[in-house]
Formats: sequence, C-alpha cells, structure tokens
Amino acid sequence: MKILVANLGSTSFKYRLFDLPEAAGREGGVELARGGVERIGAAESRVYASAGSSSLETVVPVPDHAVALEAALQQLTGDGGPLGSVAEVAAVGFKAVHGGRAGGVTRVTPEVLGAMEEMAEVAPAHNPPYVRAMRQVAERLPSVPLVAAFETGFHATIPERNGLYAVPTEWAERHLVRRWGFHGASHRFVAERLLSLVPARPGRPLRAISCHLGGSSSVCWIRDGRSVGTSMGMSPQSGLPQNNRAGDLDPYAVLHVAKATGRSFEELLVELSTKAGLAGMSGTSGDMRDLEEAAAAGSGRAQTAIEVYVAAIRHWLGAGIVELGGLDAIGFAGGIGENSPATRAAVLAGLGDLGIALDDRANAAPAKGERAITAAGSRTAVWIIPTNEELVVARQARDLLAQERTNQDRTERTGG
Repeated sequence: MKILVANLGSTSFKYRLFDLPEAAGREGGVELARGGVERIGAAESRVYASAGSSSLETVVPVPDHAVALEAALQQLTGDGGPLGSVAEVAAVGFKAVHGGRAGGVTRVTPEVLGAMEEMAEVAPAHNPPYVRAMRQVAERLPSVPLVAAFETGFHATIPERNGLYAVPTEWAERHLVRRWGFHGASHRFVAERLLSLVPARPGRPLRAISCHLGGSSSVCWIRDGRSVGTSMGMSPQSGLPQNNRAGDLDPYAVLHVAKATGRSFEELLVELSTKAGLAGMSGTSGDMRDLEEAAAAGSGRAQTAIEVYVAAIRHWLGAGIVELGGLDAIGFAGGIGENSPATRAAVLAGLGDLGIALDDRANAAPAKGERAITAAGSRTAVWIIPTNEELVVARQARDLLAQERTNQDRTERTGG
C-alpha cells in the first residue's frame, strides 16, 4: 500500500512516499521517494523529488498547496517516477499538530477542520496553513483519502495528574485548557524502537524517556510504550526553550512587560514565539551548532543559552524518573539529540548514582544512525534513535484505512 505523507509550511510542501505492508499493525515499509515544492504562490516554484538514484526537478507556477500536491504527483508518475498512476496512492497522510477535540488519527472532514480552526490561536504557525491546504486538496483531489494524524494523539494516555493545569474546571472542559503535548509521532517512534531494543525485565513495564531535541524540543515519559507525561503543554510554544520560542513562562511576565512598554499582549506573544528561546538568549542564533561554536569562542551569552536549555531537559528527565519509579532506557532523537554529543553529555552528566552513564567514546564518535552509547555497568540503556515521524504517520493512515474496511465488511455481513 502506497501512502504519501505531507509536511506543510505556509509557502512550502514536503513529502515522503512509502510502500507499506497491507496488514494493519505491521512494521516495515520502504521509502519510494521524497521531495517537495518551494515558494508556493510565487511566479516560479521549484518542484523536486528523489526516487532511488533518480533526481527530478522542474520550475512551474504553483499557486497553492493543492496544485503543489498535483505537481508532485505528476512528477512521481512521470518518467523516472515510482508511481504508475495517481490511483496507486491509497491516501495522503498529514502530520497535523493540534486538533483539540478531534485528536488521534482521523479522516479529514469539515468537522475536523473546524476543530483545528478552534485551536488556531494555540498553534498559529501550524494550524492555519494546514487547514487551508487540507481544504484546497480535498476540493481539487476528492478521490484521494486524506488522513490527519495529530501529534497530540500519542499523549492521550497521559493521566490527569500529569495532564491538567490547576485552572478552573470550566477552562479545561469548555476551553480545552490542558497539557496536550506534541512531537507525538517522534516520541511514538522512539518508544516503539526502545521496546524492541531494550530487553524487558520480567514482571515490569519498560520505563523510558524520549528526548526529542531539535529546533523544537520536548521530553516524554513513557511506560511500556505509552506516554504518561510530557514537557510541552497547551501549545507547541511551551515546555523547553526552543530555537526561537521561549518555552514555559509565567504569564504574569507578559502582563508586566506589556504595562512597562505599552505593547499589546498579541505583539508580545509574537515576539515570544519568534525572537525568544535560544536565539533570544544568545543574541545570535538558535541553532545549537552555532551556539556551541560561539561558546567555544568565548561567548558568555551563547554558553548561558546552552546551559538553560540543558537544565530544562534535566528538570524533565528528573521528574520523569520519579514518575516512572526508575528508568530503563533513554532515547535521544531530533537534530540536536542525534548530532550533538556535547548536549547529550551535559544532559546526563553526574547521574551515575541513578544508574545512568554514557560511554564517552561512543557518544563522541562521528558515526550516524541508530546506536547505543551506554557505558558498561550502566543500569539504564542510552540510545541515539534517528526518528522517522513520516513513517509513523504513513502506518497510522494505513491502519485507519484497514480499520474502515474491517468495519465496512462487518456491517455488510450483519446487514447493518
């Protein structure tokens, strides 16, 4: 079964095309192609793809995301493409962010789009372009099933003690104010891999912590493959300091600055989500590679930004160990988690008494890919796990279609 997974930006469209086993729940799957469209809405847009050893590229006008998807499919079905026809695509899966009441994995319907619009103020960089693009694609390509796999879905298993804020009950029930959590596809992938990689201990669930560290970062506490707590809260702007987002902040700080400067609440929120985080603290860049280079050259602000980031990760790591009652495995994923030995070492420094120790040589090695970096004698396994969020979304879309077929067959057999 061929599933195309879309990752949307306001003027960009990226995708990966997978061929998966038909049976629901099956692992495996082959990536057939990846590509995208740049500068959507401009006079000329670049449409590119790589499929095996073939590279494809053209420049055409692409006014919207629906046309972008059509252009990508035309490229994939043309000479050198991996598809014989568009009909081979069983579904388009979207790595959607926040659906509010419409969580989990679901067909894209007007009701789902309405639920996403309800949460647009919470996920302003993600929901509006996704809603707009999904509507365009549904109108232009009505024969292609569209599936939304929400990042919040993996965190539906978080118990209320870890998911609720101490706000009036009406806020939670009517306005959905709670800790939703994000990076669900990445944390799900890490959880599944750790279940496969770390031997189970008889009579005890696997206790793991997933550290998705990159331009956007979060920590997730996992018991036997299920999320029981996470650092991100109501919005993707929360939790750890991000590349250019502040992360957790006392809301009264915003009121204080608004009164002191005469600036509006909305204006300050924009600044907190675009000019804060590691970039705001360092005064230069939010990219960890730049920060490490600047710190090594003597920049105190860059060094402080790194230390604040690491301290936030360690805060959630420690809280997770208490919640889980111990720890069996840690997985590092994301651009920083996979590629910054210094960050991994700083996060786990001095935790030997808790049974967590890195192999310094393995951690510093330039090797790529999935690998253990655990020191001999460490009770906790430490792994680097390159995440594959798109593969998770493809499998979720496949499983939803399979469940729909099963339900339809059951209805036909029973005459319902």
